[in-house]
Amino acid sequence: MDFQTFFEDRLTALKSEGNYRVFADLERRCGTFPQAGRHKAGAVQDVTVWCSNDYLGMGQHPAVVAAMIDTVQSCGTGAGGTRNIGGNTVHHLRLERELASLHGKEAALLFTSGYVSNWAALSTLGSKIPNAVILSDEMNHASMIEGIRHSRADKVVWRHNDWRDLDRKLHAVGDRPKIVAFESVYSMDGDIAPIREIVEVCKAHGALSYIDEVHAVGMYGDHGGGVTEALGLADRIDLIEGTLGKAFGVVGGYITGTTAMVDFIRSFSSGFIFTTALPPAVAAAATASIGHLRQSGAERAAQRANVARVRARLDKAGIPHLANDSHIIPVMIGDPVKCRMISDILLEDWNIYVQPINYPTVPKGTERLRITPGPLHSEADIDRLVNALSALWHRCALAHAVA
Repeated sequence: MDFQTFFEDRLTALKSEGNYRVFADLERRCGTFPQAGRHKAGAVQDVTVWCSNDYLGMGQHPAVVAAMIDTVQSCGTGAGGTRNIGGNTVHHLRLERELASLHGKEAALLFTSGYVSNWAALSTLGSKIPNAVILSDEMNHASMIEGIRHSRADKVVWRHNDWRDLDRKLHAVGDRPKIVAFESVYSMDGDIAPIREIVEVCKAHGALSYIDEVHAVGMYGDHGGGVTEALGLADRIDLIEGTLGKAFGVVGGYITGTTAMVDFIRSFSSGFIFTTALPPAVAAAATASIGHLRQSGAERAAQRANVARVRARLDKAGIPHLANDSHIIPVMIGDPVKCRMISDILLEDWNIYVQPINYPTVPKGTERLRITPGPLHSEADIDRLVNALSALWHRCALAHAVA
């Protein structure tokens, strides 16, 4: 086989379809977020970032930065290997206690990313529980899908956010160990699951409930515990999974649950056992971020206000966007080439960075710009974004929303 030709041909096809991914060369600058520097042709161009998952700007919060710097100076940079080899540091244990407390659970376990925590936990549960079947929402994240696939457990897919369909399919499964996997906030459409109804269905069928709160932790609830905290349902969910890399502004993933379940995953998950631990400085920074957001609602309030402002301005300009109850604003374009082109023009002509979202992240025909307003975006930033989108909607002959 001519491997090189195969690679080149597939990349050419990807580019012709408008689905080739191009990464912007950006430099985050502490103290200036959501402004960043874009490196191009030896020059640096100031841009405003509108698609970051650092939802609250905690990646530059003085307390978080100070915690990381202090811990690097006291502990060094790396963890020294897996926790089995390098040992538990006080910073890992302190963070796990903080996460368990945040979600009202007995225990927590750290992973190197939210992707890994989903993959490792679901693959371990599905493979180690005899005769288990995993019922997965059809819109679940790739990390959950990969974890389920790797487990080789039987899988049943239920219609997105349709708890009645879940109920029927749980009944059809019969008397087997059942795991129901779903998300709270779905990152591409920004919709929120009917968690209360899903939990009731799980309880009725004796199913273990597994929720991914990666786009909700830090963002919802009085203390940033996610949608489950906001709804008062955290105690009814068996396993809550989250990330440290979005609203908490650091990196890493985790699960929380009973002591026995968390220890079971710790003991049998290759994704935990054989992976180098997070650096102590990262754990310390995450602990500082969680601690701050448990005490302060100011960041969440300012973020919600900016989301409302952006939505109102988009409505006034007739720019179509999906309605939802979350902080994610999907501006719909529906064409991969135009989506890429609009993103490029925003960056080149308006100094606005919004990455296009194309297939396979979203289905073909639903291409979009995924806008995530944060508490640090100014009124001027919002004006510039909406003015740019309005100009481009006319320039690219895109349909306006009907009032």
